[in-house]
Amino acid sequence: MFQKIIALSGFSLVILFSTPLGAQAVKKQATSNTKPVGHNIEITLKPYKNTKIYLGTNYGQNRVFADSTILNEASLGYFKGKEQLTPGIYFIVSPKYRILFEFLVDEGQQFKIIADTLNLGDQKIIGSKDNDIFSAYSKQMNQLGAQRSQLEQAYNTATSISDSLKYLQALKKIDTSFKQERQKIITNAPKSLMRFFLDVLQRPDAPAIPIVKGKADSTYPFYYVKNHFWDNVVFNDNRLIRTPFFESKLDEYFKNYVSREPDSIIEEVQYMLTVAKTGKEIYPFLLFKFTNKYISPEFMGQDKVFLHLFQNFFSKGDTVLLNNESKKAITERAYSIMANLIGNPAPALDLNTIDNKLFSLYNSPAKFTFIAFWDPTCGHCKEEMPRVDSFYTNNWKQLGVQVIGVNTNAKELAAWKQFITEQHFDAGWAHIYQTEAALNAEIKAGKASTIRQLYDVFKTPTFYLLDKDKKIIAKNLTVDQFHDFLQAQQKK
Repeated sequence: MFQKIIALSGFSLVILFSTPLGAQAVKKQATSNTKPVGHNIEITLKPYKNTKIYLGTNYGQNRVFADSTILNEASLGYFKGKEQLTPGIYFIVSPKYRILFEFLVDEGQQFKIIADTLNLGDQKIIGSKDNDIFSAYSKQMNQLGAQRSQLEQAYNTATSISDSLKYLQALKKIDTSFKQERQKIITNAPKSLMRFFLDVLQRPDAPAIPIVKGKADSTYPFYYVKNHFWDNVVFNDNRLIRTPFFESKLDEYFKNYVSREPDSIIEEVQYMLTVAKTGKEIYPFLLFKFTNKYISPEFMGQDKVFLHLFQNFFSKGDTVLLNNESKKAITERAYSIMANLIGNPAPALDLNTIDNKLFSLYNSPAKFTFIAFWDPTCGHCKEEMPRVDSFYTNNWKQLGVQVIGVNTNAKELAAWKQFITEQHFDAGWAHIYQTEAALNAEIKAGKASTIRQLYDVFKTPTFYLLDKDKKIIAKNLTVDQFHDFLQAQQKK
C-alpha cells in the first residue's frame, strides 16, 4: 500500500490507495507475457553492508519513499515488488536519509545499479536504455553548464567592450549547444523518458511582435506562449508527478499566464482535472494542489475556485479520496464560503447592540457597510480595531461608510465594553453581539449554519465590505487594503 501525506491548510489528508499504483499496467503486462511483471532493481552500493537503504521519488516538488531494501555482506540488495513503479525520476537514499544520486525508472524496471559512495559520479546502470540516454545527456549538460558558468564569470568581469562582445558570442554558442543536445534526444529517442521530460521542461520562445494592418499586435507573443505552454503534455500522464519540475511549471503557468479572475482560473482547472480524471496518481495530485491553493487563496474572490472544486468534484464522489476528518473539514469550509462569495448578498445580522437593543443589518441603510468580527481577548484585534476606527473617523465616515463591530466572544462582554470605552471608538459605530441564549436557540432549532459559519469567521479579526444593497464587494483584506479599495470605489 502506497501512502502520501498532503498538507491542506492546517489539516493533513492521508490518502491510502488500496489498489497498488500502476495496477492496470501490471495486469496488462501479465496477460501479454511480453514484459516482466512488477519491478526488480538490483543494487550494489559500497561500502554499505547489512543496512537499509531507500528508493525515493518525487511527488511533485515533494519527495516520498517508494521502496527499501537491506544490503547484505556483499553490499547487494534488491528493490523488488509485484507492482510496477510509475516511471519517472527516482533516487537512492542513504541510511541517514541523504539523497545519493538520481536515475530513471523506465517501463521495464528490471536493471542493475552498481555504485560506490566514494565516487557517486561514476555509478553504472546496466540493462536500461533510458538510463543510458539519461546518463549521456546529464554528462553533456554538466560539461556545457560548467563552460557557461566560466563564460558568465568572464563576461561579468570583462574590462573592454571587445572582450564583452567576445564572451557574449561564446555564451550564445553554448546556448545553441544546449538546444542541439535537446534536439538530439527528440530526434533520436522520440519515445524515451528523456524525450518526455524535455517536453515537460519546454517553454515556448516568444515570437516577435507582428504588424497586423499596420498596427503592432503587442499581445500576440503572450498568447502564443500561453497557447503553446503545454504542447506535448497530457494531463492524465502519471509520470508528470515523478518529476520535480512539472509542479513548478504549473505554478509558473498560473502565475504568469492565467488571469487572477476566478472564472478564468476555474476554466483552466476544470480542463486540467477533466483530462486528468483517468490518471490514478496525477488526478488526486492536481485536485488537492488546487484545493490547497484556493481554499485560502492569496487574492480576494478566488475562494470561488475552491467552491467550484467542491461542487463539481468532491460533492460528486471524490471525497472517497479523503479521510473522514478531512472530508468533514472540506465540506464545512465549502458551506461557509457558499454564503459569502463576492457579489452575494451578505447574510442577515439581527443581533443585540451593546445596550441590548435589537439591530438589523438590512434595516441600516448606508452607501458602504464595513463589518468587523472581532474578539476583545484577541491580541491582533486589539491592534487592528483602533486602526479601523482611525480610518473611519478620518476618512470613511465622509465616504458614507457605516462600521459595524461584531463581538464574537459573548462571554467577554465586560472586556468588550471596556475596550470600546478606553479606545474612544466613534459614536457612529454599531457595536453588536449575539447573546448565548440566541445562539443556543439557533442550535436547538436545528439551523444549518451559525453566524460564524455564514461569514466564514474562523479567525479574528475578519472584515467585510458591503455596497449600498448589502452585497459583498470585498473581504479578507488588510485594513489598509480596504482603505485603498474604498478610495478606488469612490473614484469610480
